[in-house]
Amino acid sequence: MSVDDNVLNAAQGGDAEAFQRLIAPYLRELRTYCYQMAGSMHDADDLMQETLLRVWKGLPRFEQRSSLRTWLYKVTSNVCIDSLEKRERRVLPMDLGGAAGLNDAIGPPRLDVNWLEPCPADFYSPETKSPSAVYERRQSVALAFLIAIQHLPAKQRAVLMLHDVLGFQATECGDLLDLSTAAVNSALQRARGTLSQRQEELRALPPTSEESALLEQYVRAWESADVDALVALLRKDATLEMPPLPQWLQGAESIGSSIGGMLFASAAPGDFRLMPTEANGQPAFAAYQISRSSGMMVAMGLHVLGFGNGRIASITAFLNPALLRAFGLPEMMSAE
Repeated sequence: MSVDDNVLNAAQGGDAEAFQRLIAPYLRELRTYCYQMAGSMHDADDLMQETLLRVWKGLPRFEQRSSLRTWLYKVTSNVCIDSLEKRERRVLPMDLGGAAGLNDAIGPPRLDVNWLEPCPADFYSPETKSPSAVYERRQSVALAFLIAIQHLPAKQRAVLMLHDVLGFQATECGDLLDLSTAAVNSALQRARGTLSQRQEELRALPPTSEESALLEQYVRAWESADVDALVALLRKDATLEMPPLPQWLQGAESIGSSIGGMLFASAAPGDFRLMPTEANGQPAFAAYQISRSSGMMVAMGLHVLGFGNGRIASITAFLNPALLRAFGLPEMMSAE
């Protein structure tokens, strides 16, 4: 993308309006990169604010030895690495230990854990609608991919993202991160080795017609509080994670027993409502439950689903109603 020299000169001279015009074409992709690095919408926005501050201060020294886009990624990468090296990695319940037993009690939320956060489509939808660009962007924000790269040190994470996701050459990655080409290639090898252990989980594709039918049945099962219908949709080894609850469940029987006991046993048809959306390139639903005191449907959280072998293979239920604001969905609605 070419840069208007007049706009660049004005921005370097301290013209705020010119600065906004100069960086506007890159803001969306840089925000996506911050989210991919951090695994959190809120952290991504904080990282973007720090990036813009450093860009504003450093722009007078930008000599166009690289493209503006490359220089912006250098600044953003440094911000992310500086910040993330000082923080605990983002996790989901599976990272904390083995699956809970069928009769194990569900403990209280863990508010001290740095949980991974889902994101809506506007965090990752590319400006171009080419099928390959859409596919690649969805893959790069899939929950399994984000969790896998959280296991990488921050600089190794940046190398992988810049090279394998954003398409920078190894020599360019070295310039961006102040590494030798050999160090970049070594970091890539280690990062890819970590990801290869979870390769089957990393797909994030639009649902097939068969999977779309499963989604419709999933909604009907919840809205009719029918645990048997829900279990019938699940793969035998399906998983359920419910951050900020630290426990996770594996197996259709275990999931059905838990949801049936905690929610469906005392519910009637119509007590739950699911609103479709998309999170991290995967089908998702905002889940609501009726409040007996107010008669309103109150948000429970966000369900993000994964598929495998013609069944629902994973449910990640983020039990944080405040997340729905980022998806343009209400935390409360009329039951009518």
